[in-house]
Amino acid sequence: MSAHLTIAATDGAARTGILSTRKGDIRTPAFMPVGTAGTVKAMYTDQVRETGADIILGNTYHLMLRPGAERIARLGGLHRFMNWQRPILTDSGGFQVMSLAQLRKMTEEGVAFQSHIDGSKHLLTPERSMEIQNFLGSDIVMVLDECTPHPATHDEARQSMELSMRWARRSRDHHRNLPNHGALFGIVQGSVYADVRQRSVATLEETGFDGYAVGGLAVGEGQEIMFRVLEETVPHMTSEKARYLMGVGKPDDIVGAVARGIDMFDCVLPTRSGRTGQAFTRYGPVNIRNARHAEDPRPLDENSDCPASRDYSRAYLHHLVKSNEILGAMLMTWHNLHYYQQLMADIRGAIAEGRFTAFQKRFAEDQTRGDIDPL
Repeated sequence: MSAHLTIAATDGAARTGILSTRKGDIRTPAFMPVGTAGTVKAMYTDQVRETGADIILGNTYHLMLRPGAERIARLGGLHRFMNWQRPILTDSGGFQVMSLAQLRKMTEEGVAFQSHIDGSKHLLTPERSMEIQNFLGSDIVMVLDECTPHPATHDEARQSMELSMRWARRSRDHHRNLPNHGALFGIVQGSVYADVRQRSVATLEETGFDGYAVGGLAVGEGQEIMFRVLEETVPHMTSEKARYLMGVGKPDDIVGAVARGIDMFDCVLPTRSGRTGQAFTRYGPVNIRNARHAEDPRPLDENSDCPASRDYSRAYLHHLVKSNEILGAMLMTWHNLHYYQQLMADIRGAIAEGRFTAFQKRFAEDQTRGDIDPL
């Protein structure tokens, strides 16, 4: 196995432990900052590490198009290329092909598409996705799958899931033959249908992977349905391997998913929101563009050990963001990533101490309270 999960404590379905990889240990539950094109936008890699991140995510689709996976391999792999010597998970590229590429055509073989950058033509197959991720030097590799559109009928979800399962087996078979390969995770699909999801879990576990992801959620179905799908799916997944909820999400999504047995998360939200003026805080989100912050001397969080959160006034951040200054995006992103990593640390501590239910209650109360205007 290229990734081994050790559970240290459980509290209900929530669990905390260590996911060991060839590039180091990942404390779970874990949040992975998204480094789409070989960069966590507006952040230095040492800053990302200082926020508490043990692992980041890279994107196969973007990196295969620019600068190219083979070029990155010639330059020593993605870790050296971006100066990040901790674990890296790479997604398979399938979601971006479906959402970004032009003139795409999906067949049993794979997905033919034109680049959204320059119109060049490409064919992404399960085998090619494995090769690209191997060139990148990924520590956790994701199988190629189809992210089922939402909404989908039961029959559409079943057919999409079955295609993803065939691609998953092809991904695994090819991955085994590649040099220096990392761990390989399968992806559960099935839209919002419990029976389709459960068949997907059974098929993947029969095939055999180092960990398992839940894909195809946070695509417009809403939190209530997402949580229901997790309740119908996660109990059927092995407890011995990592469970990763892809593309999630907001802080309350993460807390709720941890309560349902999820170990790993990723989302562009903290970085994208930072660049557009939204800060996540203990008392809910703050839109720093709002005029009420123009003369607000408070920092985002005076009790934080993150300089971006503690040492700059909201008035200054408001000015930077409204003026489109680069420093505004940097400070807001830094704050958000630190908030997310502190949230994960608090979750891990609460599970380890057997007080996760109380933590959930306090978290919800704080988020509902909202940010308070200064007197």
